[in-house]
Amino acid sequence: MERAEKREFVTELNDVFKASGSVVVAHYAGVTVAQMNDFRSKMRAAGGTVKVAKNRLAKIALQGTESEGMSNLFKGQTLIAYSEDPVTAPKVVMDFAKTNDKLVILGGAMGSTTLNADGVKSLATMPSLDELRAKLLGMIQTPATRIAGVVQAPAAQLARVFSAYAKKDEAA
Repeated sequence: MERAEKREFVTELNDVFKASGSVVVAHYAGVTVAQMNDFRSKMRAAGGTVKVAKNRLAKIALQGTESEGMSNLFKGQTLIAYSEDPVTAPKVVMDFAKTNDKLVILGGAMGSTTLNADGVKSLATMPSLDELRAKLLGMIQTPATRIAGVVQAPAAQLARVFSAYAKKDEAA
């Protein structure tokens, strides 16, 4: 990698660390190319990205970001997984780590909060932003549906009473 390429890579990683909702750092020694391609495609489908980063360049890129506290995680063969949604990257990494014991989660960061491996695991169990939005929308719509039912009930009862009187008059 030439000096210009390194500078560009560091700038790109710095932007990633600043803009991402969460970043997960893991060891990937022993993961085959096919498994890594599968992992990358799963992450891409979920809305995240996986990159293999040189540790020295990653540490340089971390300088001046909120995530600077995780620079001690970059030792050995490391990869970073990141996404805008704070829950997406940890979920996909945890799912992949369940089926592949060669991927070892070291930790990560969510904004200025540095996470250890357990922190990443607990973040992976949380619902995603889309799931939370769906639940919130359901909670908002439920009372509106109930209000509409309550408002319509008296009118329906009146209609049934009038219908009963009309049938009674016709019968008489």
